[in-house]
Amino acid sequence: MTHTFKTTTVAIGDLCPHPANVRTNSPETYASENIAHLKASIAVLGLLQPLLVQKIGGKFGVLAGGRRHAALLELVADKTAKGFTNRTKIDCRLVPDDCDVTTALSLAENITQAPMNAIDEFEAFARMMEVDGQTPETIAKTFGTTVAAVKGRLRYGLIHPDIRAAARAKSITLDTMKAFADHPSQEVQREVFEALTREDNYVQAHTVRNALKSRGVQVSDDIGAFVRKDYEARGGAIAADLLDEHSVLEDSALVETILLEKLAAAAEEARAEIGFAWADAVIQYDYAAMADYGRVYPGPVEPDEKGQKRVDEIAAELEKLEHEMENEELEEEAYNELYERVDALEAEARDLQEAYGTEDLSRSGVIASWSHGKISLHVGMVRPEDKAERSGKGTGAPSDRGAVDGDQITYPASLTEDLKTERAMALGAAMAMHPEATLDLTLFKLVTDVLTSGLGVTQAIKVDARQEYRTHAKMDEIDGTSLEQVAEAHDALDLSWADDAKSPADQFALFRALDAGEKAKLVAYATAATTQSCFARDRQRDSLMHDFEVEIMPDIRAHWTPNAALFNRFKKAWLLKILGEDLGLAQEAVTLASSTKKQVVEFCDKLFAEPFATLTEAQRAAVAAWCPPMMQTAGVEPVDASEAETPEDETEVAEAA
Repeated sequence: MTHTFKTTTVAIGDLCPHPANVRTNSPETYASENIAHLKASIAVLGLLQPLLVQKIGGKFGVLAGGRRHAALLELVADKTAKGFTNRTKIDCRLVPDDCDVTTALSLAENITQAPMNAIDEFEAFARMMEVDGQTPETIAKTFGTTVAAVKGRLRYGLIHPDIRAAARAKSITLDTMKAFADHPSQEVQREVFEALTREDNYVQAHTVRNALKSRGVQVSDDIGAFVRKDYEARGGAIAADLLDEHSVLEDSALVETILLEKLAAAAEEARAEIGFAWADAVIQYDYAAMADYGRVYPGPVEPDEKGQKRVDEIAAELEKLEHEMENEELEEEAYNELYERVDALEAEARDLQEAYGTEDLSRSGVIASWSHGKISLHVGMVRPEDKAERSGKGTGAPSDRGAVDGDQITYPASLTEDLKTERAMALGAAMAMHPEATLDLTLFKLVTDVLTSGLGVTQAIKVDARQEYRTHAKMDEIDGTSLEQVAEAHDALDLSWADDAKSPADQFALFRALDAGEKAKLVAYATAATTQSCFARDRQRDSLMHDFEVEIMPDIRAHWTPNAALFNRFKKAWLLKILGEDLGLAQEAVTLASSTKKQVVEFCDKLFAEPFATLTEAQRAAVAAWCPPMMQTAGVEPVDASEAETPEDETEVAEAA
């Protein structure tokens, strides 16, 4: 039987709860905090949907709309709310007395009010601002929520329309769509979206965020906050977001320039204060790259009269503080403050009683880097070419290498960091192409990290389910072989189990049903994404990864080829030296000595892209094997073409250069 309900108006004071309302037994539903947004909406917009009521004695019982009824009662009681009293009439629909389906009607209204589609909600908020001219503040007041919450929803509603359409079509997940809000520019969002979906690849939220990192630095990041003032002073472009902390400093090169300048200034200040010979700055200090550096340390000295007086004062204060710390009734916070004070005083006393020797200062320096959101200083560093041929107290490890001449090939810190990134990418490609070996490595790392001392058998991979974010000064110009190999490995993965529409438990069940070979590919691909920036391993320092790399990547040239991006960062003399001495192309090097560096770079780029037909077998083998020596897997001997192919009377390349 179909029921039609008469429309009527009823005074708020004549309304009462109906016993058949399905939410009657859930009083928490009507708690003030749970209807605050509804109360705010009715106060601004009025009652948008009539109540469903039925006569009960002299009152009208609310069969459906109990939360709206509760909100109306709060508005009546709220003296600051205008236009709401017990006599205020509101729209209702009247259920006849003889209707016996009241519970069904109440249930139907409650369960058919499906929650609003998330994207619809985001877009509705955006339209209220763009079309209706409302502000985040007025929208927040209307819906009884916070301005920050409104701005958060608005950010998603302002994502590029093509991306929102993809989320509606379920070609990307809602979380993936939200990730695009990390950059306020719709144009940048669209470019990244098109790049990531160009080959119908499955796009995940973390992939989007990583891609957007190359398009700028958020002002809330530690580096963004550190350089923002100088960045704005230099007129750097900022993509403004509704939430300031999500605004983006778009000129990544300017951000890096400012950061390096600040690091260099800090290094120079420390150099001048202590008296070191040099100062340098790198964004990220890499301990593996610095393995060849030595280090000097301050030795004991007798302080002058003023210094000795201060040392005595410190000793007396330390004795007093240590006595205070013995008090068992001391609060933890007070104890920690005393502990920090003791540390500071002891450090001051050491500085007064220790100093670097004159000889050590003349060959050592300080390197400033960015670490854990602040500047970190590494003092007393000795460059490999400056290591003394001696050992002794206060010095780094001895070395038999002296200073190098002007034509000696060296690798600046910036180039060193980028080469390590390229080698890590190549290693990741090799791992993805050797799934069984990489699966064994991953499981071995996981098990030993838990079951052994906890120090780990190697720090070369991050088995913690976090993809490694790699930075490079010229990522768009480097050889893409390893990237293509990883992409091919991804395309070969069985991802039928990775269905966002399924629960994690269901996905896990499908994952377990995969055969061992498919699982190995998945684990290998995931582990490959964690490879750390690296050069060839020292077997004594990391025997595990040394032997593993020899097995899966005996030749890095299978995954990476030198090109113009590398050669442009070499001096002309270095390139001629490589051609003449490493590749056995002494005649070509002599000929090119009178050419511009650009011409030499073009020659080398073509040579490595496709070795010339005129090359001898030895020269061809040398070209096929050459790379910066620290990039090739340790244990592989480089091909030496110079002895066999260079005529005895050939003019030396160094002289020609």
